[in-house]
Amino acid sequence: MHLLPTSEEVVRILRDTGALRDGHFVYPNGLHSNEYLQVPLAMRYYQHARTLSVGLSRLLRANPEIRALVPELSIVAPATGGLPVAYGVCEALRAKQVYWAERDEEGKPMRFRQYLEQHPGEQVVLVDDILRSGSKLREMKVLLESSGAQVLGLAVVIYQPNPNTVDFGPLPLYYLAKLEASYYSDGQNCDLCRRGVKLEKVWV
Repeated sequence: MHLLPTSEEVVRILRDTGALRDGHFVYPNGLHSNEYLQVPLAMRYYQHARTLSVGLSRLLRANPEIRALVPELSIVAPATGGLPVAYGVCEALRAKQVYWAERDEEGKPMRFRQYLEQHPGEQVVLVDDILRSGSKLREMKVLLESSGAQVLGLAVVIYQPNPNTVDFGPLPLYYLAKLEASYYSDGQNCDLCRRGVKLEKVWV
């Protein structure tokens, strides 16, 4: 394994741990796809979690602006999938702290834990396991900026964009591997449905 894992090495870890699967999947938003990924299945194993987290931290440290701010840098993630990555990146970078936002129930806005003190000008890197639609990371970015924080970049293990992926403009995006899955808007337009490939519903 290289100091910075290659895309091929990252994908091999995901396949060996069952985190990356081929098949016919339908997401809660109705999109059909030929791939499904759950990075937390790979993060169960200490060595893999360390390889992915350290690799991502090295990408961040290569940015001189972020490297200079590390002692005061906050690593922020959406619960719960992003937390193992966020803690691993924070440890590898030796950043200041980790915290996260969560929902009390489905459909409610994300919020930070009670008594969590934020301050204007706080320097933040947003971390998650995967960027697929980007909707949670966009909500997190708005939530942070509303409290006066400055988001310096996004860091994810896997970038797997779909047709509805949010455009974050000039904000730097760091990732270890990019996956190009096939997406279909619904069953009527899905090649996998037409071929009769067994369909499996997934949660996220």
